[in-house]
Amino acid sequence: MDIKEILQRITEELSGCFDSLQEEQLQALEAEIREAKKIYVAGAGRSLMMIRGLAMRLMHMGVQSYVVGETVTPAIEPGDLLIIASGSGSTGTLTVIAEKCKRIGAGLALITTMVDSPIGRMADCIVEVKAATTKSDANTRETFQPGANTFEQSVLLIGDAIFIDMISAGDLEENNRVLMSRHANLE
Repeated sequence: MDIKEILQRITEELSGCFDSLQEEQLQALEAEIREAKKIYVAGAGRSLMMIRGLAMRLMHMGVQSYVVGETVTPAIEPGDLLIIASGSGSTGTLTVIAEKCKRIGAGLALITTMVDSPIGRMADCIVEVKAATTKSDANTRETFQPGANTFEQSVLLIGDAIFIDMISAGDLEENNRVLMSRHANLE
């Protein structure tokens, strides 16, 4: 198999995964984002890398968004929303972060393959991604990719799709102008 064939298989796998997403869950997450005063994202490993993309795009549209664990991340408060990306929904550090979020009274959203998980049981809003993961579960699909690649790729693209939906009422050229006005410029 060559690299282009691998890319085609990844695309097909993601398409199948997206077919199983529930629009109501995606709309609920977007509504939570729209209603929150500030957005916080958290994850571990590659899931963190992918969910950071959503925080970045939200910042580009003027939403106060932060990554948990960064030195410039302010305190979360009631009325804020924490979005956790966790395939297992049971990563130890993320479970502790979710518990603290709930004690403070902020909203909690979870993107996961495991709805019935410690974080899933705490979440106000869940997007279930039926993707292959290194953790075995009946809700996951077969994959040719290593690890939790399909889940992690899904997290990035779900964030992009929500962002695109949030700005879709505007003109693309104007949206790009605003995005670029907030884009990093110390590069």
